[in-house]
Amino acid sequence: MNTQMILALAVTFFTLTGCANMSAQDKCTAGGAVIGGVAGSVLSSGSGVGTVGGAAVGGVVGHQVGKDGKCL
Repeated sequence: MNTQMILALAVTFFTLTGCANMSAQDKCTAGGAVIGGVAGSVLSSGSGVGTVGGAAVGGVVGHQVGKDGKCL
């Protein structure tokens, strides 16, 4: 395997195992930030400000939705 493949597998492994101890609300916050970041990037044609803004708004929304311990 080449170096890029090994690096991608390592990042994936550590990302997935890093979420194991997160609370349900933390997972909702992270999921909201990811979805918001992607949406912000799409809506702003890849602008960094749009991506970060979308991630911030998505994280706040995910945090509020996850208060009862359930994500959509």
